[in-house]
Amino acid sequence: MKSAKLYRMVLKDHTCPYGLKAKDLLLREDYKIEEHLLKTREEVDAFKQKHNVKTTPQIWIGDKHIGGHDNLREHLGKSTPKKDETSYQPVIAIFSVAALMAFALSYAFSGSIMTVKSFEWFIAISVCFLAIQKLQDIDRFSTMFLNYDLLAQRWLPYGKIYPFAEALGGILMLSGILVWLAAPIMLFIGTIGAYSVFKAVYLEKRELKCACVGGDSNVPLGFVSLTENLMMMFMGFWMLS
Repeated sequence: MKSAKLYRMVLKDHTCPYGLKAKDLLLREDYKIEEHLLKTREEVDAFKQKHNVKTTPQIWIGDKHIGGHDNLREHLGKSTPKKDETSYQPVIAIFSVAALMAFALSYAFSGSIMTVKSFEWFIAISVCFLAIQKLQDIDRFSTMFLNYDLLAQRWLPYGKIYPFAEALGGILMLSGILVWLAAPIMLFIGTIGAYSVFKAVYLEKRELKCACVGGDSNVPLGFVSLTENLMMMFMGFWMLS
């Protein structure tokens, strides 16, 4: 059986999460672990000084010093996502959960999953989720938004108004009330957003990150943001029809 030594920090007020992740990874790879717990700050500092390392955990496999958790993943052939690497994961999570919630509501009210109402609820819930992402840090969102939104570039307050307008439109769509207000909101912000994204990505060929899921997003600007805005435009027309 393969064996490994694992030195990880377990203090009274703090347990290193990467130590636990390294342990779990070794167990899943069928390693027999010789575990050494560093239970005081003095032990941690002494260990770092002795082995000339800056962090814990530290792993040895046989006589070979592997390093920390990320080094272990690399040694075992596991990819580690880069901090600035583009990813569609936030969007997939939002739309997947929104769809399941819409199907669940449709089944609860009508006994059927696929209905016209479930489609409406899917869009409304998606819009609300996307608004929540933006509202977590309005300053960061509005700053990223300025990179491509044409109205925000001309009138800066629009970048901070947008998430509230999107949330209000989604909530009104979900409730089915005040259609006279919800429809124009969706049409207005959806149309401006769709044109802004189309111009930046497809006409000017700019490579930007999308602010659609918040200001710290690594989602590339393009199809996702365009889809979000087209959905809002469609629902605006749908509610007025």
